[in-house]
Amino acid sequence: MVAKLTTSAIHKAVFTILVLTSQLLFSQTKKKDSLQEETIKGINLYKKNFKEILPAQTLQGEQLERLNSHSVADALRYFSGVQIKDYGGLGGLKTINIRSMGSQHVGVFYDGIQLGNAQNGLVDLGRYSLDDLEEISLYNGQKSEIFQPAKDFGSSGSIYLQPKTPLFKGTRKTNLVIRAKSASIDLFNPSFRLEQKISDRVSASFSGEFMQSDGIYRFRYAKKYPDGQQAYDTIAKRQDSDIKAKRFETALNGTLNNGSWNIRGYGYISDRGMPAPIVNGRFGGRGARLSDENYFVQANLRKKLFPKFETQLKAKFAYDYTHFMDTVRSQSIIHTDNTYIQRELYLSSSNIYSITPNWDVSLSGDFQYNNLDANLDNFSYPTRYTTLVALATTYQWNRFKILGSLLGTFTFEEVRKNKRPGDAREWTPAVFMSYQPEIIPELTLNSIKESSDFQPLMICIIPISGTRI
Repeated sequence: MVAKLTTSAIHKAVFTILVLTSQLLFSQTKKKDSLQEETIKGINLYKKNFKEILPAQTLQGEQLERLNSHSVADALRYFSGVQIKDYGGLGGLKTINIRSMGSQHVGVFYDGIQLGNAQNGLVDLGRYSLDDLEEISLYNGQKSEIFQPAKDFGSSGSIYLQPKTPLFKGTRKTNLVIRAKSASIDLFNPSFRLEQKISDRVSASFSGEFMQSDGIYRFRYAKKYPDGQQAYDTIAKRQDSDIKAKRFETALNGTLNNGSWNIRGYGYISDRGMPAPIVNGRFGGRGARLSDENYFVQANLRKKLFPKFETQLKAKFAYDYTHFMDTVRSQSIIHTDNTYIQRELYLSSSNIYSITPNWDVSLSGDFQYNNLDANLDNFSYPTRYTTLVALATTYQWNRFKILGSLLGTFTFEEVRKNKRPGDAREWTPAVFMSYQPEIIPELTLNSIKESSDFQPLMICIIPISGTRI
């Protein structure tokens, strides 16, 4: 008890120091001026939507800042047609599905490149903070534009997370934001974001966050006999919901003549408890733990080579480590202690050509390498090579818009043990149409016809013996 009080006191002291420091650093004395100041918001000329047919649900800028949310999963609750699954409170996994299609069918894109998980197909949205995002977009289907990687054409539901691009007012060259959050469940959550202007064309940003909580909260547990008499009525405590996590992100952003580029690095390290259901009056901890490390480095180059031709290149390397351990004996009297390591390499090239001001065509090609290792008996150690090719076109005639695309997916598998799965080849078309009646400008009629192909998870198609998570 003494140690807990000491920890809470330290958290409160650090929280107070951060608040006072931020007020001291950034408080400015206002001076009266006969001229009224107006702030001009910077824009990125290369975020043009190429005849996007269907609108998206979006949260951006001040809307995100006004949300009393800790992570992306909390913000997505404000969108319609989605279901958030939260496995275990503050430290638990948080996933999303759109129109009840399943979380594995939702593509989550961070700065234009999809977040992958070849092991179970799930993306933990609790890892990504709102402090570094300037926009969240949700699409009921694939993103209805054509200047994008081929992988973007294959999602039955899409979420796009756009990180902030540094903006500097006047002659300022440095932006620094310090935040700290605290809560009754012994939550301590400081974070910061530093932006530096290197030159007129290049800027850098670095952010970090630390989260710690014991996750113990009280709840009422009561029972009555059939005759209405009280059997028991007590206050219990939730166990195994603690978390200790560190997140860091750095980026370089630059502009070119008729183009832009960026390089981004991301890391997330966490150790958390996995709470079990309370059954038969059992309130103690179960001892289940989940530790993971996630790192990726990605780059993006966008350039307008000719007046009617534009291209973009994307690349990414990701490394994920997951360790799940449960020291409590299950019904089969087996202890669970599983480790998974996956690696991903992704390359993409997208090109768009404007035939006329109202007619565009695009051609995109992607390559992806996935590798999965585990400490399970008779594990096959699979490796997957995936090639994607997409051809798309969009046309606008007065108030009518149409977009058509054809995606080809070619998959080749390799294994060290057991039988190798067969190669896969799929063609998935999609058509989007939109019409705005002239007599009712506020009304827009949309139509979608899409075929989506879901690749089997690497952990599912390989015969293994052991416990899966």
